[in-house]
Amino acid sequence: MMTDPISDMLNRMRNAIRRKYEYVDVPASKLKQSIARIFQDEGFIRGIETVSEEGHPMLRIKLKYLNEAPLINGMRRISRPGRRVYVGKDAVPRVRGGLGMAVVSTPKGMMTDQESRKRQMGGEVICYIW
Repeated sequence: MMTDPISDMLNRMRNAIRRKYEYVDVPASKLKQSIARIFQDEGFIRGIETVSEEGHPMLRIKLKYLNEAPLINGMRRISRPGRRVYVGKDAVPRVRGGLGMAVVSTPKGMMTDQESRKRQMGGEVICYIW
């Protein structure tokens, strides 16, 4: 049994980037799909698609490289099952001075830190990516 599927997704992506894989497959869920869609919209990955592997739905995350260097330099899980991290609208974090991005789960859905500040909404800080 897996206690933190989002952390598992980030670790699989990190390991695939280190091995310079073209894509990585992770077990599908709506939460992981919305996080991956934010990564795609912000240009960190090439795309996502849903595939079936032995009858189980999987998300295929296509990684993005520029001159054989990955666009994702690092990822960090912030809110974990053992320690949830919530922020108000005035305390939404900036990652690496604006060079990175935080994924925030708000009442209006998953969004980036920049969008969260623009809409003046706080929520649960899921992860950082830079």
